[in-house]
Amino acid sequence: MSSLAIIILLLLLLELSTISAMVKTRQFKWKVEYMHWSPDGVEGVVMAINGKFPGPTIRARVGDTIYVELTNNLLTEGVVIHWHGISQRETPWADGTASISQCPINPGETFVYRFIVDKAGTYFYHGHYGMQRSAGLYGSLIVEVAKDEKEPFHYDGEFNLLLSDWWHKSFQDQQIDLSSMPFRWIGEPQSLLMNGRGQFNCSLAAQFSKSPISQCKLRGDEQYAPQIFQVHPNKTYRLRVASSTALSSLNLAIGGHKMVVVEADGNYIQPFSVENMDIYSGESYSILFTTDQDPSNNYWISISVRGREPKTPQGLTILNYIPNFASKIPNFPPPLPPLWNDYNYSKTFSKKIFALMGSPKPPTRHDRRLFLLNTQNRIEGYTRWAINNISLVFPTTPYLGSINYGINNAFDTKSPPNTFSKDYDIMKPPPNPNSTYGNGVYMLKFNTTIDIILQNANALAENVSEIHPWHLHGHNFWVLGYGDGNFTTEDAETTFNLNNPPLRNTVVVFPYGWTALRFFADNPGVWAFHCHIEPHLHMGMGVVFAEGVHLVKNIPSEALTCGLTGKMFMKNKHK
Repeated sequence: MSSLAIIILLLLLLELSTISAMVKTRQFKWKVEYMHWSPDGVEGVVMAINGKFPGPTIRARVGDTIYVELTNNLLTEGVVIHWHGISQRETPWADGTASISQCPINPGETFVYRFIVDKAGTYFYHGHYGMQRSAGLYGSLIVEVAKDEKEPFHYDGEFNLLLSDWWHKSFQDQQIDLSSMPFRWIGEPQSLLMNGRGQFNCSLAAQFSKSPISQCKLRGDEQYAPQIFQVHPNKTYRLRVASSTALSSLNLAIGGHKMVVVEADGNYIQPFSVENMDIYSGESYSILFTTDQDPSNNYWISISVRGREPKTPQGLTILNYIPNFASKIPNFPPPLPPLWNDYNYSKTFSKKIFALMGSPKPPTRHDRRLFLLNTQNRIEGYTRWAINNISLVFPTTPYLGSINYGINNAFDTKSPPNTFSKDYDIMKPPPNPNSTYGNGVYMLKFNTTIDIILQNANALAENVSEIHPWHLHGHNFWVLGYGDGNFTTEDAETTFNLNNPPLRNTVVVFPYGWTALRFFADNPGVWAFHCHIEPHLHMGMGVVFAEGVHLVKNIPSEALTCGLTGKMFMKNKHK
């Protein structure tokens, strides 16, 4: 070998060793179990991971491999974990969606999630089997930029804020209520939680309330004591915030401080300043705030219910200016949120979100367009949600296995409808639309551009149309636009933003309105697209996309041990 060849080889080995040193495998051994806990001062049962609620925070860098050895210590039910916002390229079985990407992990069994995090951003994880997210099965997942890269903004420190809502009724009871005839609604949550901590039947800001409510007397070591965020004056902080709420849309504010929004769902956006911001279930953001207020005071951090008549008090904690006493109550009331049904306020915020200059632009044309009508229905006397009059029920065999192995009769092979009747009046729908249960799949041609028009309508009750935050697994999509009333192709397309639309994985469709999305079907696998409100998905509000499934290789047999794939593996084992 020549001297030049040896030098080149040494340089290549050095480069490979440098890359190897920068990229790590982050290994975790988790046990999911029930645990008595007091998220808001009332003891109940939560789903915990390694004795922690919320679950442990994962921090990694772009390119790292996450390796989670998950053991199910629940006594009577299966479990899966969905890694919300992670693309799962080449590992679709690790997406963690029961009946879609894998079988539920049975009690006593262990399953290994192994996947690469390929994009920096603020993410989280949560249970995706039944309504286990409502039981507290969630945690934060933070992906930092690679060591040789920098964020497009500066900050001196950062905090992580995971938002959720909490009921005193168990999630099993809630599931039964939602599936009962007559229908029983679960009601509004008893409290709002920040990093798993809230207060029920008392308030940190009782002295500012007009209604009689007791002042919370917290020593600071209770399970429900608020986590106080400590800051130094004249610094800029990054607040990573994600919403794992089961039902509630929220509004976030930091008293006296402007917030600059810089990231949405793991994608950089054009920075813009707000006094408060809406955040829907499934969304995540990064905001910057500067501690430029009077350092002799502390300040409120508040979350308030949006889109539903508030019957749940504000969630509160304190921004503590060091060296003030940490639990010193601010000397002014918490921030006043916008009116719960001021949807124009919410639309204004959503329409301020644009992609950062230099971000990928959407294709100028679509290859296929799906119109998905969100309706509430009654099927055989049961109250359900439906898309194009089909209410989703999951099969016993995961789609990824049945499609990949060509197993017949695992699900309805008839394609769901691409659209709905143009005569449908979204303001006054028929009292009982012709709806049915179904588990068909939208088969998307690989490497094509797909448009989705989410169309909202009146629910069964008169003059009621709800907020629905929709989340797409395995992809980011461009949000092309929002509109009111019925989507009409001729008028609406002229308003589409093809220049700098934001990339997201979760987006809201407003009452009596539509939202237009575009994405590239380039990730082999089977992917859920659904309303992220837990009761709505439980009641059938979702669809399933499949693309390039024949390209998926080396699916672990452990992911497919149920239904027809389980029988297939057992049969082959005994041959």
